[in-house]
Formats: sequence, C-alpha cells, structure tokens
Amino acid sequence: MMLHRDNWATGQVAAYCATVWPQPFTEIEFCAWLGQAAPGDRLAYHRGFLGIDTTATTVPEEERLQLEALAIAAYRAFEAGFVDLVQRRLGVDDFAYIAIARTRPQNTPIPLDSLLSDKEAA
Repeated sequence: MMLHRDNWATGQVAAYCATVWPQPFTEIEFCAWLGQAAPGDRLAYHRGFLGIDTTATTVPEEERLQLEALAIAAYRAFEAGFVDLVQRRLGVDDFAYIAIARTRPQNTPIPLDSLLSDKEAA
C-alpha cells in the first residue's frame, strides 16, 4: 500500500488513492506501516478533507472516530520525529494526506503506545 517515490505526480497520487480507499486505514495499520517503512517511503493514509471528515455529522460516528484516531496517530508520529506529514491537493476539497518516513537511528524502537489513542493503547 505504499506509493513508490518515483510515482509522485498528481495524477498518479489520485490513481493510487483510488485503489487504496475501498475502506479507511486504521491507526493500527498506520503504525504497522510505520514500523516497517524505510526512510523516504510514503503512505497516503487518507483522501478527502481531514478537518471536515473528522467533524462531519454526515460521516458515521464509528468511521469518524476511527479517522480521528488515525489522524492523531499520524500527528504523534510526526511529533516524535518518525514521519513528515504533507498534503497533495487533488481537487476542490479533495486532498491526499501523506506520511513520509524519516531516517531514524538504527535499532530505535517505535513506542506503539505513544502513537495510539488512549482507548486503543489500553
């Protein structure tokens, strides 16, 4: 489910996102990707408008909460220095949210409990 570094044109990102999103990523899937990602690997973990999608009443609550947990895990990974977070505009109110794995010292563990939401970590 990773986007290869050479395929980064807008059309290729949109096509990639279309193949990845039959169901939303979970925070666990994000953490699994992070654990095996090589520096520079990219993961388009959400397509849409994250600020609206996490608060919209038109999105089923379970899906909204799952997306919110994913966004929190991605942000915590950014804060811990494991990823850079970027967006790629695909259209009006349509973005690909992308995590890019950073270089980290060899044998540095990723503390899973610090990335997961409090509910998932318990």
